[in-house]
Amino acid sequence: MRLKIQVLSILLLIFTSEIIQAQQIQKPKLVVGIVVDQMRFDYLSRFNQFYGKDGFNRLLREGTNFTFAHYNYDLTSTGPGHASIYTGTTPFYHGIIGNDFYDKQKKKMIYCIEDSDFKSLGSDDHEGRKSPRNLLSTTITDQLKLFTNGRSKVISISLKDRGAVLPGGHLADGVYWYNEKTGNFITSTYYMSSLPKWVEQFNDRNLVDQYLSADWGLLLPSDNYSINPPDNSNYEKDRFKENKTTLPHSFENLKGVERYQEFTNTPFGNQIVLDFSKAALQNEKLGLNNETDFLAISFSSTDHVGHEYGTYSYELMDTYIRLDQQIAELLNVLDQQVGKGNYLLFLTADHGAIDTPAYLRDNRIPTGEINYNRTFDSLKIFARRLFGDENLIASFSNRQIFFYRDVIKNLNLDIHEVEQKFVDYLRETFPQIQSVFSRDDLEKMCASREPNNFLLNGFNPAKSGDVIFNLRPGYLTNFLEKGTQHGSQYAYDTHIPMIFYGWHVPTQTRNEPVFIVDIAPTIANLLQITEPSACIGIPLIP
Repeated sequence: MRLKIQVLSILLLIFTSEIIQAQQIQKPKLVVGIVVDQMRFDYLSRFNQFYGKDGFNRLLREGTNFTFAHYNYDLTSTGPGHASIYTGTTPFYHGIIGNDFYDKQKKKMIYCIEDSDFKSLGSDDHEGRKSPRNLLSTTITDQLKLFTNGRSKVISISLKDRGAVLPGGHLADGVYWYNEKTGNFITSTYYMSSLPKWVEQFNDRNLVDQYLSADWGLLLPSDNYSINPPDNSNYEKDRFKENKTTLPHSFENLKGVERYQEFTNTPFGNQIVLDFSKAALQNEKLGLNNETDFLAISFSSTDHVGHEYGTYSYELMDTYIRLDQQIAELLNVLDQQVGKGNYLLFLTADHGAIDTPAYLRDNRIPTGEINYNRTFDSLKIFARRLFGDENLIASFSNRQIFFYRDVIKNLNLDIHEVEQKFVDYLRETFPQIQSVFSRDDLEKMCASREPNNFLLNGFNPAKSGDVIFNLRPGYLTNFLEKGTQHGSQYAYDTHIPMIFYGWHVPTQTRNEPVFIVDIAPTIANLLQITEPSACIGIPLIP
């Protein structure tokens, strides 16, 4: 009897141990990150009555919706935004301080992901000469690859190269973006030596040419769009050479490469990203492997349309109504391939957008500009008058002044005094400026999760300039009569959606302040892996 009890005890111990082990290693089959380029939070509510039940509303209904999520730094744009989402930190640590920025070593402006050490795959041009080399932190996708010793598969897709490269991180298996010269998806030799067969086959389908053969008309009856100002607005650009800005739009007046370029300024750009993502899911067998896989998708046509037509346009509204249907289609595919409840998904944006400044002006809302060219000319005159040489200014870009240290040394000047003189000059001369800091000011502090100093969080000690400033609410570097822009620390640029959905995500709506840097650690915490190397965010879901 005693022997039987001992055997039963051992079996029970083994059984219990296996249950505990199974619980410990439970994990989602796939993580899906969705970034909607230039999506303000209020687009979830403003267009909600026109959304179906299976797209945005499914995520809101069944997921966790953080209604007060913000960016915590200035300058808000695509490159820094995608980098911050996936690294869980700000430009202070990850180093992507703009889409383009002045490189002190090369002494010229560079693109945030340019890399001449690599070549294009999928085209004969230089559009694939890209890599994540300038990204100084690991990403959540990198951490997943490290945790599984490379067994997880990471695929990243976008219309924009930077919208694909930065989420993919340093270790991605495949990173693909749209080539505006050819209408095909391409990649870089940084990631692989040859384009996968399935990508070649997808390009051979010439889906973009099929979409180009159709007009872009309103998806719903026109009365539904009357929540916006009239469609024949003076605040919109004529991108299709039609001598009008009203829908429908046609590609008929565009020739050659123009057609592939303007394709991104339509909802069809998001559709081709969805088509390619579905092909990647199937051919890469994402979510069907032994380890958790990761699919990063960035929908960029929302940004293109917003820039050209503004935040209160029929075109933008129609793009979001169509995106709602596209997201519903993606969720349905994920349900079929991976299984509902087996994947973890988040949806957010890389920045928001200001309402068209001319529209604000005409409605007596405070707005204006500092004007880049006039300001730069003024700075050069000041440098000549006070220091005897305007050439001590190396660059004036992204509201930052970079100085040539060797020129300042040759003039027997003190760099700290020069910085302060320029700070004082900007403050005294330009009332449009809200805050201005010198490098001396910012290097005494470190970035934090809380936006106590937006400029500090967006400042990188190694890469940023010597004097940096921001503008008053509603003000831009250059005024816009048409379309929209972004790049500030104000709510129209920083307040974005943040929704988690699926595996182990409760149904809830929460309104406490949270920040873009919290997404990566939330995913890391759910996966029980280490957060990215420079992460300063916190997990939001236990």
